[in-house]
Amino acid sequence: MADPVPRSKSAMLHGLKVTASVLTSTAALWRGTDCFAPAREPPAELLRLYEFEGCPYCRMVRQTLTELDLDVLILPCPKGGTRFRPTALELGGKAQFPLLEDPNTGTRMYESRDIAAYLAQTYGGHARANAEPLRSLFLLGSMGASALRPLSGMRARPSKAPEQPLELYSFESSPYSRLVRERLCELELPYILRNTGKAAWTDMGPPAVRDRLLKAPADSGRNRAALLARTGRVQVPYLIDPNTNTEMFESADIIDYLERQYAA
Repeated sequence: MADPVPRSKSAMLHGLKVTASVLTSTAALWRGTDCFAPAREPPAELLRLYEFEGCPYCRMVRQTLTELDLDVLILPCPKGGTRFRPTALELGGKAQFPLLEDPNTGTRMYESRDIAAYLAQTYGGHARANAEPLRSLFLLGSMGASALRPLSGMRARPSKAPEQPLELYSFESSPYSRLVRERLCELELPYILRNTGKAAWTDMGPPAVRDRLLKAPADSGRNRAALLARTGRVQVPYLIDPNTNTEMFESADIIDYLERQYAA
């Protein structure tokens, strides 16, 4: 077994990854930050999304899910994956992503633009980037974001399958949450994505600014209120693993936990 990476070096490497993730969010124009126009009629059963983190078209759907404040069961399908890719191929007939499955309506569909339009039409809310020229602008940004992290959240790594899906409180543009989602994708770990977008302008900025300077209410959105009730604060990412009764903040700690618990 290789010697563990010293804590100071590990922290420095994680800091560099966070910086790269900030640049990724900037390239994507920070879309997927807010949920100012949430769905009016959330689905009774969880949506299911076959996708992989590094795909620019999958990112467009995740951005829409944040904006509409919709939760979804993520079934990661990184390149070389064997856990959910075969199922996606069987369901849709082709290895194309993203693939949305809605058990509430029996709908199954490809194409990020069609998925965004379907979600907005079916559950209310507003998919703001579906009309031109905004869509082309945001798609270009999403492609640029993927180009900045060409190896992250793209290829499968061996892992142990959990009995139950994990849960992750996150919003699409969060640089820290992205690092966790990339690792979940690479390890092909299914998880319920609890979108925790910022529901008011007073939510903008880091928690220290929001809570100490603005003294804004932290429970402005559905999942933000749920996270506050559960933990006493609103901070993402927040991981819940029902398989081990583990719950935790902090992206570096979460990634370390996923590696120790699930990486083969």
